[in-house]
Amino acid sequence: MVATRGIDLEIARGEFITIVGPSGCGKSTLLNATAGIFAPTEGRVLYGGVPVAGYNQRVGYMTQSDHLLPWRKVDANIALPLEIQRRPKAEIARRVEELIELVGLTGFGNSYVSQLSGGMRKRCALARLLAYDPDTLLMDEPFGALDAQLRLAMQVQLRNLCTRLNKTVLFVTHDIDEAVALGDRCVVLTGRPGMVREIVTIDLPRDRNLYRLRSNRQYIAATDHLWSLLAPDAAREEGEETP
Repeated sequence: MVATRGIDLEIARGEFITIVGPSGCGKSTLLNATAGIFAPTEGRVLYGGVPVAGYNQRVGYMTQSDHLLPWRKVDANIALPLEIQRRPKAEIARRVEELIELVGLTGFGNSYVSQLSGGMRKRCALARLLAYDPDTLLMDEPFGALDAQLRLAMQVQLRNLCTRLNKTVLFVTHDIDEAVALGDRCVVLTGRPGMVREIVTIDLPRDRNLYRLRSNRQYIAATDHLWSLLAPDAAREEGEETP
């Protein structure tokens, strides 16, 4: 099966790129190829100008499931990537303490993940993602299972952290509002095989207030435009005429 075709995309350091498109159009495939989980059958993926060959050690990957280990406490879950890298114990302890404070989990380091709320579990997963300080964060619908309030809180925290730490982000979502709220640019893919229909520049300041966007004219215009781009594929999936 051909998942994507003719993708030509260049991303600058520190950009927050959101990716939207119909189900099965290759959004996750793009992240997997960037992570080096598998190589493309045609073309190539370059990272920092160098072809990705094998697992890309400079990226971190977060999926919709947090994949936290239930038999480990919060601090031990966050420490896992550093343990795999065989970092010194004192260094791991310092780094974990920093991350717990950074993501707002102070006081919960000794808790099991079963004792955490949904939002706190996501914060723990985010801290683990940041543990070994990857340059780029690959995020595949990480907040899809959260309710609206928790999702907004996590969006705000993620955006602030990535700006503060100068992280590059590729963020897959089915939520058009989320794509506009978070992205500097949004890549809109067609139905399978996924091709770039348009790359939309989000005309919002980098220090945008996500709590006040819903009445912002640029935000409303961007979401309307993305919906218009996705409408033909959505209608085709339902067997209806394009709205």
